[in-house]
Formats: sequence, structure tokens, C-alpha cells
Amino acid sequence: EVQLVESGGGLVQAGGSLRLSCAASGFTVDDYAIGWFRQAPGKEREGVSCIGGRGGRTYYADSVKGRFTISSDNAKNTVYLQMNSLKAEDTAVYYCAADLQGARYEHWWNRAPIYDYWGQGTQVTVSS
Repeated sequence: EVQLVESGGGLVQAGGSLRLSCAASGFTVDDYAIGWFRQAPGKEREGVSCIGGRGGRTYYADSVKGRFTISSDNAKNTVYLQMNSLKAEDTAVYYCAADLQGARYEHWWNRAPIYDYWGQGTQVTVSS
């Protein structure tokens, strides 16, 4: 059974850092693309970052470039999102998702419909 479990969210002051984790089971993260999305109240789900499997490329939304870093630990079958210099506008529920059907992410990494499985989300709140 494929499962994704996020953790690491919390309350942090503006300028602070958090590291989110996405622990995967039922498949190997190195074989597929994992994306991070976020959704703030009243807003649409937004693609934040993505990492392709087997040394694939990484992708970032313009709003987080230079502040967020996505990485994977194949031994732990976990993908991380290191978030630095957090801003109030980063407040949202963060979700990780897996594209298990090949290379769709290369063209549409920030589009939610290409992802097959989703985690339950973790809340990130940045106080200003």
C-alpha cells in the first residue's frame, strides 16, 4: 500500500526555519517524483517544489527560490523540504505527493492532477 506521511510543521517566527519530512512507503522515492504543495485558507493548492527520481532535476516556485531546498534520503525513503527565511505568506498546510506514472512531472511538476498519491498534510504557521 502506498502511503505518504508528512511531519515537521509547526509555529515559527518570521525569518525562522523548519524542515518538513515526507516519509514514503509502498514504493521507492528514488524511482519517482515527489512534489510539495501548500494550501492557505481560501486559496488554491500551490506547487512549491519537486524532486525527480534517480538524480532528476529539482523544481521550485518563484516565491520560494533561494529560501527552500528539496532533498531526498533514499536510505530512509524520505523526501525533505528545508524552509529558511520563512515569511508570513508561507503559512499554509503543506502536502507531499507522488507521481508514480513516469515523467509527467518534468513538464507539469506544479500541477496537482499529475500526482497519484497524497499525504495528509502538515500545518506551517509563520508569525510576523
